[in-house]
Amino acid sequence: MKKIKVIEMGGTISAHGKNRLDLKDYQSGEYTGSDFLKAIPEIENVANVSFESFLQVSSTEVNADHWIQLQNKVTKCLLEENFDGVVITHGTNTLEETAYFLHLTVPSDKPIVFVGAQRPFTALSSDAHLNLLQAIRVAASDKAINRGVLVVLNDEISSAREVTKTNTYRLEAFQSGQVGYLGFIDPDQKVHFYRQPTKKHTIHSEFATLQFDKLDNVEIIYSYAGATGQLIEHLIEGGYYRGIVTAGTGAGLVSPSEIIALQKATKNGIFVVRSSRVGNGRVMAIDPYEKYHFISGDNLLPQKARILLMLCMLKYNKMDDIQAIFNEY
Repeated sequence: MKKIKVIEMGGTISAHGKNRLDLKDYQSGEYTGSDFLKAIPEIENVANVSFESFLQVSSTEVNADHWIQLQNKVTKCLLEENFDGVVITHGTNTLEETAYFLHLTVPSDKPIVFVGAQRPFTALSSDAHLNLLQAIRVAASDKAINRGVLVVLNDEISSAREVTKTNTYRLEAFQSGQVGYLGFIDPDQKVHFYRQPTKKHTIHSEFATLQFDKLDNVEIIYSYAGATGQLIEHLIEGGYYRGIVTAGTGAGLVSPSEIIALQKATKNGIFVVRSSRVGNGRVMAIDPYEKYHFISGDNLLPQKARILLMLCMLKYNKMDDIQAIFNEY
């Protein structure tokens, strides 16, 4: 049987509610490995699993320092401790961001699977039990090798690059937009993949070989009708940020006032990446913006574009070089 490490980071999947109908006021991080094994004995038929509690923080508290610590932990598990795969339990609020960071920075082609739950472990009809079992099943599958970091919830397998949480409480919250899921775990208890990620990741990523202990700060600015650009002005004056990602309207557009402020930002050495708030479709270079020296974010969601820009700035200081990375990743 495959040797799988489960790294526990809390979240709803580990939560205890006041009663079985408590779907919103529960306490995360109450259940750990021994509880999971007792409640889900089927795990032992799927893989040889070791549980370890790590960074028990709410997913709303997770920051770049936590990402780096987790990346080091996962790399050690796969390269030094010779686990065949890793499963990471994580709160769903920022699960997609932690997953994408590892997707770009772990130097291994072994399966890395993130899993969470929309209903607490103690709830009536909780998804926690089956989600965890299915994530372990995927991590133990040879078919999951060299597919980058995966996210498994609701019997659906997504790539960390595209997946996002799209609903506050519903079980089908995690979607991969128009590009779709990578695969599924069906009632035959087998892992079925139907497509392969084509953008660079893990062992193919140049960021997986970098040594670093800090990332520069990047802010996301959400555009809307009548946006004044004043928030951008504050970012420039503070001198705290090296990058800005715009969650633009439509095809990554911003207001006239924001254009003026973003021009000022680029003149002050701040990299600006254009993305869109709409959730699907590419943001590409357009003639009216050509003179502004903005980076086009392709189809990355703003929170994913932020992570890629943070990593780019570890290596690159020129807009054209960073644009090339966004085209490939």
